[in-house]
Amino acid sequence: MSAAADLASGKGDKDENFPVASVLIAKQYRPPVLAFYRFARIADDVADHPTAGPDEKLALLEQMRASLVGTSEASLEGVALRRALAERNLTNQHALDLLEAFRRDCTKLRYANWDELIDYCRYSAMPVGRFVLDVHGESKDTWPANDALCAALQVINHLQDCAKDYRALNRVYLPLDVLGQAGLSVDVLAQPASPPALREVLAGLAHRTQGLLNQSRSFAAEIVDRRLSLEVSVIQTLAEDLTARLLARDPLRDRVHHSRGEMPGLLVKSLFRFAAARLGPKRGAS
Repeated sequence: MSAAADLASGKGDKDENFPVASVLIAKQYRPPVLAFYRFARIADDVADHPTAGPDEKLALLEQMRASLVGTSEASLEGVALRRALAERNLTNQHALDLLEAFRRDCTKLRYANWDELIDYCRYSAMPVGRFVLDVHGESKDTWPANDALCAALQVINHLQDCAKDYRALNRVYLPLDVLGQAGLSVDVLAQPASPPALREVLAGLAHRTQGLLNQSRSFAAEIVDRRLSLEVSVIQTLAEDLTARLLARDPLRDRVHHSRGEMPGLLVKSLFRFAAARLGPKRGAS
């Protein structure tokens, strides 16, 4: 059996759609966040590997879990995260939750409805934000807004990559009940462009994602640490812009992801939002 790192995609934190431990995060918080990211990146690569079988993937993910909890040294990423957590007295539960999502990815190829998809996001996305909040010592009162934003980010990725996920992995995150109501089967995702019925399905899911983003709009203002608050403001702005694109573009045919040239304008928009959120009574210093 290969080591988990042997299945690595080569993708790094600079290749993600949204900031990971960016310069906006205070320097002392970046090491644990990057350790968490590297653990998650390798686990994701294992789950998404196009040729490794489910049994091999699950065995590698179990090595990572065992290394995280201290019963193995087989996974370098697991050991590194375990040590980073111990240095700061942080829980490993968020990483364990992530592994549950990746285990599902090894064997679960379809999602019956929206609730089932959001339950997947409970493990695949929400723990990431919760971990970053814990690193910064933020209150658990921020979790509901965090969870809404993280779920939105996950669904955006699923909508952007719906054709790629189907063609490369035979994995479909679009809820089957919504496809069925539109008279569609999953093989529509193999087409070069979306027929009108699929465009309506994707638009409906994008509107539901906008609902999640409405729930998370207060998130940045709820965060005490100003630098983290600014990063969340940036992520919220990027997510809202991508969701608007999903309403206007066809992910089977068109580019939905942001280009580097678009980022400065989105950053300025985020700064205005951040300033507006902080015009109220002063919060704790960071």
